[in-house]
Amino acid sequence: MSEMNLKCEPLGLTPSFGFGDRIGLATPGHVDAMKIAGQGIVPIFPQQSIREMVRTGREPEQVMSDAMNGAASCGWQGQIGADADHLKTHKDVDRTVAAGFTFFTIDPSDHVDEHSDGYDEATLREKFSQVSDRINWFDDYKDKTVKLTTGAEIQFSEEACMRCAVKYGLALNEAIGLAEYIRKANEAVGRDYEIELSVDETEQPTTLAEHYIVAEQCLKRGMKLVSLAPRFIGDLEKGVDYKGDVDALEHSLNDHAAIAEQLGPYKLSLHSGSDKLSMYPALARATKGRFHVKTAGTSYLEALRVVARHEPDLFRRIVDFGRERYNTDKATYHVSATLEGVAPSSDISDPHRLEQIYLECWQDVPEGLGFTEPGRQILHCTFGSTLTHEEFGKAIRSVLVTHADTYREVLSDHFARHLKALETGMSS
Repeated sequence: MSEMNLKCEPLGLTPSFGFGDRIGLATPGHVDAMKIAGQGIVPIFPQQSIREMVRTGREPEQVMSDAMNGAASCGWQGQIGADADHLKTHKDVDRTVAAGFTFFTIDPSDHVDEHSDGYDEATLREKFSQVSDRINWFDDYKDKTVKLTTGAEIQFSEEACMRCAVKYGLALNEAIGLAEYIRKANEAVGRDYEIELSVDETEQPTTLAEHYIVAEQCLKRGMKLVSLAPRFIGDLEKGVDYKGDVDALEHSLNDHAAIAEQLGPYKLSLHSGSDKLSMYPALARATKGRFHVKTAGTSYLEALRVVARHEPDLFRRIVDFGRERYNTDKATYHVSATLEGVAPSSDISDPHRLEQIYLECWQDVPEGLGFTEPGRQILHCTFGSTLTHEEFGKAIRSVLVTHADTYREVLSDHFARHLKALETGMSS
């Protein structure tokens, strides 16, 4: 079967799972995982953000070709979505439309006021005065109350509405404008499409009032919204499991899902979804299977596991390089690992232990290992520097090609665990 026999398409409200691939060789392992688990879940094999493409030196056409050829080579015949992730500009849209993507994730985070939750009343009013002339919905919500099917009531106080306007107002305008450009770009090529909106890249969780206002305004303004990614409670760091009270999270997810059902319906999306197995059942239950999960870096880490097992000296040098780059490269990521909290490779003579310290412990760090923080975050954040390094990028690819069966095996096992955790929630 060739790539031409497969076609990417919008997936609508079907539960979906995004498999990011920063190297271009992971799709066979992703397909194997889908064949083991993921009943009722549709895969998105071509998925990569513009930021990741820049850091890895890849183009949208290459991302699409690698994923589709990989799926075809394994005999995949089911539906496939294609996620052009973290779009910010018209140029981003043009490039990904031309490559055939069908699922467009808008990221207006550059226009979000990250500090709005901490403003005192005087500062908040001053900030609101600076954006109020560009906000046309404030009076529609002020002093309004909305009751959800969960029994929760959303109180749209003046303060809540001002805080939403300051935090998300300009970002919302930007997102609506980019959505209109996406519509026109896809109409020009005669292709159907769908949109996801990401408002999760904030320090503070998205309140119910903020979720309601943002989503309703997007829908009223004609955005073809299929899923929305709020910032959920707790910590969703890169490369590790969910940090927080899962019961409290599920209660919050129930309310967010009720908004999505009432206004849309549309799916709730979990970004930084890699390795968050402890929260997957809660997400699937709360949304009644109407979810999207996005992963990316964990496939790269599994690639490094192959290197660790077959070329341990190369893996050791990649660890050392990652430690050199970490404090610079982690700037755009939510992580807690520090160089001081993870032993350097010079202190770890055993190759198996080195793999354990830098690639395991994505759920818990067991006592007695001699370190307290997840080393995999160091490797996760430095993928771009490593893959574009004159030696390491080619060397990693060579190991993966030579040991393709190992790569498929570790990916299949890793993602089958992800998909099974979602299935557990869907069936309960």
